[in-house]
Amino acid sequence: MLILLRRHTAVLLTLPMVALASTALPATATTALPQTQPVPADLPEPSPVNVARTELAGLVVTPARPMTGYSRAKFPHWAAQGDGCDTREVVLERDGQAVQRDADCRATSGTWTSLYDDRILTVASQVDIDHVVPLAEGWRSGASAWTTTRRKAFANDLARPQLIAVSAASNRAKGDQPPNLWKPPSRASWCIYARAWVDVKHHYALTVTSQEKTALTEMLDTCRAPARSRP
Repeated sequence: MLILLRRHTAVLLTLPMVALASTALPATATTALPQTQPVPADLPEPSPVNVARTELAGLVVTPARPMTGYSRAKFPHWAAQGDGCDTREVVLERDGQAVQRDADCRATSGTWTSLYDDRILTVASQVDIDHVVPLAEGWRSGASAWTTTRRKAFANDLARPQLIAVSAASNRAKGDQPPNLWKPPSRASWCIYARAWVDVKHHYALTVTSQEKTALTEMLDTCRAPARSRP
């Protein structure tokens, strides 16, 4: 708007003063959408926004189930992935740049950009691997009825956008909250986050609450059309 104002003013200076009243700028303006972040280079591609809307519409809407009986131990996570590496180390290497590992596959150096809050991290201990759909949220939305094998697959899913390296601070602020209670601080990541959340819930046939669905719809509305993908 400032650019338009400067240009507008430049034109007005060349006009007679009697023309000023008829060239006033509008009193209101439409708020632009935030710049949508591209999908991180190696994160499995979430469904495009139009597909995500269809998937969201197809999810069963129901109140969250009780947490009775929940334990993280019922979702065996950071499973072995071969070559002495577990799921955490695989995602650290996948999502980082110039990642170096020791003989035990632990990341010793690298750089990670946290999608949730735009922080640049250079020490692996500053990085958490977030379950986009948290394990406890999975339990509340259907995973309580799964076998341990299926819960393990959910907790270690490298084929879908379920695992992402982010700052420890943002991951711990999120906890196990659904999108109606927590959204990434970086509004530019909402499109990717909502697409990923819906993609995972659709694949695993998990339910959503009405408040969660409303929040996801709001976040999908920040997507530009077509939604930006990786470069």
